[in-house]
Amino acid sequence: MKNRVLITSVMLFISPLSMAAGIADQMQTEFEQQSSPASAQAGKSFWHQIFTDAKSGKQRSCTSCHGKDLSKSGKHAKTGKAIDPMAVSVNSERLTERKKINKWFKRNCKWTLSRECSAQEKANVLAYLKTL
Repeated sequence: MKNRVLITSVMLFISPLSMAAGIADQMQTEFEQQSSPASAQAGKSFWHQIFTDAKSGKQRSCTSCHGKDLSKSGKHAKTGKAIDPMAVSVNSERLTERKKINKWFKRNCKWTLSRECSAQEKANVLAYLKTL
């Protein structure tokens, strides 16, 4: 019984920030093993880089939907759907689920870059997002 109380007490002190850092750290390490060490600065540059869609010729960047201030909500450029802030410091749900991170990397990279992101790009973006 004492062990259960202690475990529950300890779990209450595990913040969403540390949960996010744990999953994001694991995934970043996995991506780095497929490429090279991540750079938060390269991730920031990538986040703001403008890409031209191969089919439509439209220009897009991560900021097209997420905005430049990642502590604020964004809005999908095509659908207008609201996007919760990316910064873990204001949105404790961010970067806490491996399945969601993979899903959104795949979907957003294809939409923004007209291709999937490389392991290096994913590692860099995670490194950048963890700094927010």
